[in-house]
Amino acid sequence: MKVVLEKVFPLAASSDSAWQLLQDIPTVAGCMPGAKITERVDATHYKGTITVRLGPATMSFKGDIEVLNLDAAARSLHLIGKGTDATGSSAASMDLVASVQAAGETCELTGKSEVTMSGKAAALGSRLMVPVADQMLKQFVANFAARLQASQTQQTTPETSDASAGAPASVMPEAANVPHSELNGLTLAWAVLREWLRGIFSRKSV
Repeated sequence: MKVVLEKVFPLAASSDSAWQLLQDIPTVAGCMPGAKITERVDATHYKGTITVRLGPATMSFKGDIEVLNLDAAARSLHLIGKGTDATGSSAASMDLVASVQAAGETCELTGKSEVTMSGKAAALGSRLMVPVADQMLKQFVANFAARLQASQTQQTTPETSDASAGAPASVMPEAANVPHSELNGLTLAWAVLREWLRGIFSRKSV
């Protein structure tokens, strides 16, 4: 089963700043809810995990990420990720192309992803997988925007100043790093339920 999504999101930052962050693969991967880079094999190959929590249930995948292309002229990133769950009963892959386009003093992040599921994970069906993937993409962009804002704040904050010299560690510039976030299970569950109910009432109204 395959789900294809293509979205454009505005970012309150310059295209130069967004492109610089987009080239940081571990950081970009960390923006995906529940995702984490566990090993850097070389400049284009990584190993990682992604975990989705739905109440008491957890779906966890472990696999590989490969950067196929990093085009500075087009400011685009193309990568693929493949993984399987611990039991081997489910598998998933993602082909992602993301690019940064200037829009005046700000910019836009354009992303196209093809997510393929097999095994038990595919049992959700495309009707449910679309809102699931959409929620993940929205949270990814929100995390990316937060990290981008944090990096800009660090760049504009003097490394040493009277104000920060005596400040506690919790408010030091290093704390601007956005914490790793998991996919919000309640938001995801509601999106799935809403789509399921919409399908039922649509069939009844026909």
